[in-house]
Amino acid sequence: MFGFGILSGLVFLPLVGVAFILTQNDQEAAGRSNVRFAALITTLATFLLSVVAWGRFDQSSAAFQLVEAKHWFGGGLGYKLGVDGLSMPFVLLTTFLMPFCILASWETITFRVKEYMIAFLVLETLMIGVFCALDLVLFYIFFEGGLIPMFLIIGIWGGKRRIYASFKFFLYTLLGSLLMLLAIMAMYAQAGTTDIPTLLATHFSAQMQFWLWLGFFASFAVKMPMWPVHTWLPDAHVEAPTAGSVILAGILLKMGGYGFIRFSLPMFPNASHYFAPMMFTLSIIAIVYTSLVALVQEDMKKLIAYSSVAHMGFVTMGLFAMNEQGVQGAVFQMVSHGLVSGALFLCVGVVYDRMHTREIAAYGGLVQRMPLYARVLMVFTMANVGLPGTSGFVGEFLTLLGAFSANSWVALFATSGVILSACYALYLYRRVIFGVLDKPSLAGITDLSARELVLLVPLVLLVIYYGVHPGPVLGASAAAVTHLVQGYNAALHVTQTAALTPLIGH
Repeated sequence: MFGFGILSGLVFLPLVGVAFILTQNDQEAAGRSNVRFAALITTLATFLLSVVAWGRFDQSSAAFQLVEAKHWFGGGLGYKLGVDGLSMPFVLLTTFLMPFCILASWETITFRVKEYMIAFLVLETLMIGVFCALDLVLFYIFFEGGLIPMFLIIGIWGGKRRIYASFKFFLYTLLGSLLMLLAIMAMYAQAGTTDIPTLLATHFSAQMQFWLWLGFFASFAVKMPMWPVHTWLPDAHVEAPTAGSVILAGILLKMGGYGFIRFSLPMFPNASHYFAPMMFTLSIIAIVYTSLVALVQEDMKKLIAYSSVAHMGFVTMGLFAMNEQGVQGAVFQMVSHGLVSGALFLCVGVVYDRMHTREIAAYGGLVQRMPLYARVLMVFTMANVGLPGTSGFVGEFLTLLGAFSANSWVALFATSGVILSACYALYLYRRVIFGVLDKPSLAGITDLSARELVLLVPLVLLVIYYGVHPGPVLGASAAAVTHLVQGYNAALHVTQTAALTPLIGH
């Protein structure tokens, strides 16, 4: 598992936990307890192994590291894993959040506990695989495979409209990814391989880049999600169990942004430059429109879900600015959003477990009964707003700085999203936490338990730490981002994007 096979260990260690859980009988309390502890220990062990991988990772290098490759299907298709500065932070984020998901489900999931924990561990394997895969077919298998456990998590353990939400989530993401599969086939036909490092060095014609870019865009835009293909996200979040929402917002949405960084920008630079104005436009609409929609929500989860779409708008804006500040800001924004949005959904789960409602109107004056909860939620609310001193500020500031360098008008319109985020976030906080505690149902509500403090305090500390000292994340991605931006600019000098316009008409 160590050395050469450390990434394979990371990918498949959760399945070892699955094998043990399959031997347990969860019909009795002791069996359910064993299942929970097995899942928790497995996710903690996977996180520790990712820390070992981080210790072996050379931040000064832009090359793929910890690479392992084996023949698989033949014909240029292989099992190949590796990480660089653009993927390693997401591997760590994935393994870090998974134990929180298990702990968040400790008391709330009481039926089919074994199947629930298996679904999460299989999902962890597939998510880590997405960020480690260095073969396009392998990437596609991991990327699409993650739909199945999340579909089951929403459809079995979700809310009243769980079937509708799970099928909507599945169909949206599957249909988008089918176009990406066609693009992968076309790339294989052209290059004779699906090896990602080889494809990164392959020059595709301007016309081919145009269509390949659109194929990948169809999948990544839905996954993030971008406006207007974002409508599956609020339904999925509202119906998913708390841990499902955490992993959906914390990791699954990041796969779209990661896809743009790993494939669209370096492999199709001319097409990316050609479509940049469209991406800026869609990003601004996402930032402004979904922030306005968040303002009128009466369900806490829906408000945070629309907030996620707006924050992902900053990511695409920073990426397609295609300068070092913008891309680094986008990477940092995704990591920060994974922590902050995951924490916000955990906070919603805290009050939902007590009151069994997410309606904002059902709350008010909680600071009088839950002072610890009020303090914790304040930190995450401020991070969601982008207050200096929290991790939310760093990502938004860098993406805006990058966008300003590329197009000052884009940055101007996007800045309005920062103002709107303050409006909906503070509006939610005021209605839930402040005011008079006059609802009889809230009279006996209790503050954070020891388990909930274990869940939320580490996230509070990280959000503040990365807000004051963002160096660990920025330093990890710096060399890879510099290499990406330089390669992108060099490719544009070789083949000018203006050549796309007449070629499209042929």
